[in-house]
Amino acid sequence: MRGFSARLSSALGLALMLASANNAFASDAKTLPIAPSATSLSEPVKQCSRNAKYDIYLSGIHTGTMDRTETWQGKAAVVTSNSQASILGIGTKYQQRAELVWSNDSGQWLTNKFHQKVTGFRARDMQATFSDNGRESQVDIDGDIENYVSADIPLRDVDTLAIQMREYLLKGRQQFRLIRQASDAIEPYQYYVQDQVTANIAPWGELSLIPVKQTGAEEVTYYFAPAMDYQLVKARYHGIILRGLIQLNQYSSSCG
Repeated sequence: MRGFSARLSSALGLALMLASANNAFASDAKTLPIAPSATSLSEPVKQCSRNAKYDIYLSGIHTGTMDRTETWQGKAAVVTSNSQASILGIGTKYQQRAELVWSNDSGQWLTNKFHQKVTGFRARDMQATFSDNGRESQVDIDGDIENYVSADIPLRDVDTLAIQMREYLLKGRQQFRLIRQASDAIEPYQYYVQDQVTANIAPWGELSLIPVKQTGAEEVTYYFAPAMDYQLVKARYHGIILRGLIQLNQYSSSCG
């Protein structure tokens, strides 16, 4: 993505990415769950669902909200996201449905397919399917079809990418690579785990957080909370013109 309009659209798309690590803890919005030991999602998960709500801020101004639901069945999930925001007075809605599965062969989370619809700012209807253990994709945008190939690591949608990020964090990785399937390109990212910091996250209070810095096409810092089973509670988008913040404000789960 290049140019001012693309960077604004990236910030809204980030809203969906930032919620993608809502994994494996049960609570209501006012209870801080203490996890004695975080568990990998590669372990079987019973049939259940999780819902998270986020606030979206651009340059310090509250501009929108996002609602995201995971529906789990064993080692597979369907993730649906709905986001709406106002960018420079233009109303934008973002919807995505992604299907992902755990691969025993590669020991990673892989995207099977996803469908993304954006109305308003930078509108599009995008459908993508993945093959060859995630290394090949076919992308249909408003009827125009393109194919993409990664030489070594899988291509992923934003939801699967962030779930895999959490998986690596739980395994103690200090740096790693991931590639996102964007609308008109594949975007490689490098990730670096930083020293812990503390922050006050309402309504949960002060939390110790592990920052993970993303470099590449878009620079983002993600903040995971070990006391909340490595829940992703916020992230900052470091744009040259636009600076964004996404922060969790409510969470519910039927998963034990």
